[in-house]
Amino acid sequence: MAEQSSRVDLRLVPAALTCWLVTAAGVFWGPWTAGAIVGGAVLAMAVIAHRTTTVSWSAVAAVAAIGSAFAIVVALRVHALATHPLAARYGSTVAVTVTPAESPRPLNGGRMMFWAALRTVAEARSSGRVIVFTPAMGYTEVSAGRPIAFRARVSRPKRRDLSVAMLAAVGEPRLGTASTAQRAGARVRADLAEAARLSLPPEQAVMLPALVLGDTAGVEPATTAEFRRAGLTHLTAVSGANVTIVCGAVLLSAMLVGPRIAVALAALALFAFVVVVQPSPSVLRAAAMGSVMLLGILVRRRRQAIPALAASVLVLMVIAPQLSVDVGFALSASATAALVTIAPVWSRRLVARGWPKVLADAVCVAGAAQLVTAPLVAAISGQFSLVAVLANLLVAPVIPPITILGTAAAVLGWCWPAAAQLLIRFTGPEMWWLLKVAQRSAALPGAAVGVPSGWGGALLIAVLTLAAVLMPVLWRRRRMKRSTGE
Repeated sequence: MAEQSSRVDLRLVPAALTCWLVTAAGVFWGPWTAGAIVGGAVLAMAVIAHRTTTVSWSAVAAVAAIGSAFAIVVALRVHALATHPLAARYGSTVAVTVTPAESPRPLNGGRMMFWAALRTVAEARSSGRVIVFTPAMGYTEVSAGRPIAFRARVSRPKRRDLSVAMLAAVGEPRLGTASTAQRAGARVRADLAEAARLSLPPEQAVMLPALVLGDTAGVEPATTAEFRRAGLTHLTAVSGANVTIVCGAVLLSAMLVGPRIAVALAALALFAFVVVVQPSPSVLRAAAMGSVMLLGILVRRRRQAIPALAASVLVLMVIAPQLSVDVGFALSASATAALVTIAPVWSRRLVARGWPKVLADAVCVAGAAQLVTAPLVAAISGQFSLVAVLANLLVAPVIPPITILGTAAAVLGWCWPAAAQLLIRFTGPEMWWLLKVAQRSAALPGAAVGVPSGWGGALLIAVLTLAAVLMPVLWRRRRMKRSTGE
């Protein structure tokens, strides 16, 4: 019975993968390709159901229904883009009003970039997702959730990600007022950055908001390159680890207030965390999975992580289908799946061979995450880190205290700055260690090797990592056969 309850529940996985692939195919190549993906998924499920008992025919019907529904939805969205009012204005200049979905990211040449939701075009109400490029001069007060009106040159988006257009701002902007929640989130981010500046050396001060809130605006390009070469870039992308630590700390209050109130407090903390951090793809995925986890606790039903992850993918493909083609979202979801499926199996085998459990867990978590994310990272950056597992293993002990102390400092910063600065000072040794590991790892000869970017690099690294995993297994089986034959 215990063995059965410990098995990973995979019933939602086919539906989640189907809707993800269908949505991505529809966005990239159009409705006909999405329909072909549905047909292929249904055919594969039917073959498995016919030959084995692991898949029921009701599961085949569910995949067919869900896949068809998502194919229709993505077809409607793609059609809406083609007939959008801005599509007829490519190459012209028009007055627009947008609401930024994130804080602007600095670019080379004194420019900034941010994603935004379209509100008006030529004073007519509109909607859609746009990417905006602005000069830094005159646009420094742009922030998430604060409406901004300006004239922009409209061009066709370069990426197929359900964005309506690419806007290049010209002239002076007119700024509106953000919502109360967005203003509060901006204040929390600013207060944490100021408290870190007053409490830590400069290099550590700009890195703390990046680790806690994903705010990388102040991080130097050289530091970013070191983290990429060392395989530590994922630490500055807020994801499931941050959500788990934050919600877990709040859930500890169940010992004092009871589980239902603790879950309500954790849900409130999760909402506040998303507002403060801003809803990036990895944060949305982690928040959706966290919501499913909290719901499972509330109804007193024990849920496994894979069903929660699959449910979060299904929900997010409905409310934010552009995530289907977002590499950051794919990195976050695949890493989470590896940590709850591959890492525990490897860890048990190492423990059986005499490894201490803490060391086995740390090594397997770093190895599993590197295994599944390496092809995507190679596709993005055009390089493959050879020291990533070691570097992640070395920094693993300092990430939880940095996250907990940094998050607590962010909460206290607006009402008790002195306490926030005191907490931040306690992160100093951990921040020093993290930065030293990144610097020394990146400086090692051959720390990273160049690979083709895009699909070529992803396929190359995927084949190499798969071979590295399978070769020892095949070699062991070959030796066992030889010994048996003898």
